[in-house]
Amino acid sequence: MANIPKPVRNPEIKQDKIFINNQFVNSDSNKTYPVYNPFNSEKICDVQEGDKSDIDKAVQACKTAFKRGAPWRRMDASRRGQLLYRLADLMEKEIVYMASLETFNTGKPYKNSYQEMLRCVEVLRYYAGWADKNMGESIPVDGDFFSYTRCEPVGVCGLIIPWDYPMLMMVWKVAPALACGNCLIVKPADQTPLTALYFASFIKEAGFPQGVVNVVPGVDKTCGQYIPNHTEIHKVSFTGFTEMGMQVMQECGKSNLKRYSMKLNGKCPIVIFDDTDLEYAVQQAHDAAFYNMGQSHWSGSRTYVHEKIYDEFVKCSVEKATNRKTGDPYELDTEHGPQIDEEHYKKIMEYINKGKEEGAQLKCGGKKQGDKGFYIEPTVFSDVTDNMKFAREEIFGPVQLIIKFNDLNDVIDRCNDSEYGMAAAIFTNDIDRSMTFSHAMYYGTVWVNTYNHWFPQAPFGGYKKSGWYREMGKYALREYTEIKNIVYRIPQKNS
Repeated sequence: MANIPKPVRNPEIKQDKIFINNQFVNSDSNKTYPVYNPFNSEKICDVQEGDKSDIDKAVQACKTAFKRGAPWRRMDASRRGQLLYRLADLMEKEIVYMASLETFNTGKPYKNSYQEMLRCVEVLRYYAGWADKNMGESIPVDGDFFSYTRCEPVGVCGLIIPWDYPMLMMVWKVAPALACGNCLIVKPADQTPLTALYFASFIKEAGFPQGVVNVVPGVDKTCGQYIPNHTEIHKVSFTGFTEMGMQVMQECGKSNLKRYSMKLNGKCPIVIFDDTDLEYAVQQAHDAAFYNMGQSHWSGSRTYVHEKIYDEFVKCSVEKATNRKTGDPYELDTEHGPQIDEEHYKKIMEYINKGKEEGAQLKCGGKKQGDKGFYIEPTVFSDVTDNMKFAREEIFGPVQLIIKFNDLNDVIDRCNDSEYGMAAAIFTNDIDRSMTFSHAMYYGTVWVNTYNHWFPQAPFGGYKKSGWYREMGKYALREYTEIKNIVYRIPQKNS
């Protein structure tokens, strides 16, 4: 914490317009919409509100940039990598402002925003290195033929970004898509467009040609819905709630059968055995449940604890939650900020009340905190059973559910009995037990004796209703690549 530079409180809003063709412009309608600060409910600014005509303009900009013979299409792959390196450098130079702006717009603690901006820089540099390494291969086919493959960009890609990690999720999509040579339309969440718009200013400064990256903020119903519907967009990448993702999938199919990738809801289990370090496991489970105020699809929202240590674990978890520092997100010792907006705050409170009605024991929290903003106290429930509504559905809030178990095979089946499969974790010193568990889980990521550690080099994504595809690592390149097979007949001449 001592190494984190001080934030800029109430940072100046430097960009509030739509970014198309490397220019910031007003929306076609010239309409705006308000953006709010979640920790005091005050309006930050008005942002230009894009709609269908602005998406059309962005698509045309992408098509021009992607046209055969255009500078972006002719650019050497190594040069694309250089531009991504430059983009990372520009972001790193402005990292304090970017982190301060992210906190202003989301309410998340500044120290978290700062760490997330550092990770964005890492991701940009990682994919900069991939730009000239997304290679095809020669194939030893039968007969007098030569067959090889080319990895080519998909084309015009629509990237729909969530509000929980606005900049991080944007970079997770933008970096591999650009490394592969695509052209992009970025639609940030209507609640949190500010860092995306400022990031857009780096695009031109880094030297990307016009039309390669376009950022169109707007309300989902009048802006975002046109991206999966658009017949000249070739690919959609969406992160958000499963219900919305299912609608996006349908529209992608109806419009032009465009490719899509989804990262959606989670209901992630953590299993804690009695042979682990109790203090360490309590801290890890606490962080898993409450990081980003529980607003993560990989939040550790189901904590299964062995019956031998259950009571002590509950006691320690309540103490942790009660002492979690809530307050001004710009203070470096603040751990817990507000929920994103009033609508989401009310949704979480409904789950808390439903849990109490169904017989779970509220051990701490469960109430609004303070008289400003959308703060909910860190909340812990014990005596939770698997069939309770809030144990099956994603709460997306600061609620830790502690559930008792006593058998490995039983807890494996209970963890897997979910519609979702984003991530899971086990805490144990028994290597055989951890191996059995990790191989048996129907989840995209399994952490062993840790939680919420991801790396640019390693894939991340879910099974089942948690999504289709993987972000990060070499696997993300597949999502933005078309594979072309080329076959030559080799003429045989008589000697």
